[in-house]
Amino acid sequence: MQTAFVGLCLAIFVSQTGFILYHYLARDLWKNVGHIGMLAVVPFAFQFFRLLTHNRSMLTRGIVNFAAMASFLGSFLIFVFSGWLQYFYISVLAYVYAALGICYFAIMRYVKKLSPGVEKKRLRYLLFACPIALFLCSADLLQYLGFQFPPIADIVLSALLYFTLLIVAYPQLNELHDFFARALVIGVSTIFGTAVFYFVVGFSKDVSLPSFTNVLMASFLIVISITPIKIILEKIYGRFYPESQNVFTSLYVFNRKLEREKNLMLAEMAPVFAHEIRNPLGSIKGAAQYLKTEAATEEQQKLFDVIIAEANRLNAVANQFLTYASPYTLKPASMNINMLIRKAISVIAANERVGNVAIVQELSDDLPEVKIDEQLLMQVILNIALNAIEAMSGEGVLTFQTSRVESGADHFVSIEIRDTGQGINKEIVKNIFKPFFTTKERGVGLGLAICQKIVQNHGGLIQVKSIPGQGASFFIRLNERS
Repeated sequence: MQTAFVGLCLAIFVSQTGFILYHYLARDLWKNVGHIGMLAVVPFAFQFFRLLTHNRSMLTRGIVNFAAMASFLGSFLIFVFSGWLQYFYISVLAYVYAALGICYFAIMRYVKKLSPGVEKKRLRYLLFACPIALFLCSADLLQYLGFQFPPIADIVLSALLYFTLLIVAYPQLNELHDFFARALVIGVSTIFGTAVFYFVVGFSKDVSLPSFTNVLMASFLIVISITPIKIILEKIYGRFYPESQNVFTSLYVFNRKLEREKNLMLAEMAPVFAHEIRNPLGSIKGAAQYLKTEAATEEQQKLFDVIIAEANRLNAVANQFLTYASPYTLKPASMNINMLIRKAISVIAANERVGNVAIVQELSDDLPEVKIDEQLLMQVILNIALNAIEAMSGEGVLTFQTSRVESGADHFVSIEIRDTGQGINKEIVKNIFKPFFTTKERGVGLGLAICQKIVQNHGGLIQVKSIPGQGASFFIRLNERS
């Protein structure tokens, strides 16, 4: 199917090249090349749509072979009856449009027979895009009625081919907003390239500027050609320098790749690290507990208590590191966030560290349910809340607030945990979610890093805002569709 699509694009390329060269050179040879390219479109289009419908439509192999023979005969007649080219062009154009109409009708019948699913949805997008493209291309006919409009048929045709390529080559794109997002990136890049061209050429007063549509078309072709050319160069370069593939990776992708590799390395190293530390720690702790029972003096017992406490602390560090480095397996279930907050408050209220801290609830009643892993998100809320209580030194107000937030087309459930402590300065706020960053004398610096990882794995966002001396606020946003 992809080979047939390449053939279809190549036939269109030959046709367009022929007519462009004829426009500038005024030689019938190039007009003949343009007509041959148009004739070649038909068999390739039949073959592509036959394979796109998995050979279950009215387009059979016999029809493809017949179209190939008819196009070959038409190409032969072009050179035999070259004097009739003005009439021949109309016949070829009618032949191509009739063939594309048959392809559209065939795929429409095929889609009607499909059961609801991803393939039916994607092909419906194509059926929807084709009439729009035809309508936009028909705007070029207004030139013959005296209207001065720039020709856009070539641009529309290229955009339709690229849209078809997305449907064929990227089956993971199954939502309309996915196609629009990719089209938006291409569109912005194309307009930016066009603007750069006019900006550079505009400094030269002696150069006549080409038409806007021609420059826009050239920019579009360059933008969509970058990735294929990069892949070809990467394969060629890889044959000579197989160890230097990162030269084709952008800095942004390279940074993400390094971050991903670092996380994988941590995930592999963490169990070994924890195992190698826990075993000797268990032996040290056991020996200290035994020797404590044999200690002759109270001072010796205190020393063994120190050994046991430090062994427990190191074991906790190993557990936290294992928790941070290991990949999380979420077990999401629909739940109202307010229920989770109330459970967390009941746990916090029973903690002896609360002291004189007042706990305030400001929970919105119109929250929709979101899919969350209750245990993991409970861990996040408890961690932040206990840190806040510690920052207030046992006196102050701890506020839990929930709300529904709208940002464009997206809707979020927001959780705010606010304290009245001393606040956090800007330098600490910048690093507060970094692993192993801590301001506590005996802290590990993984608690908030683990919280961030859990929230991100839920597809959410966690932020902190603080004014020194006025407390701190932690915000957690969860997408309603998460």
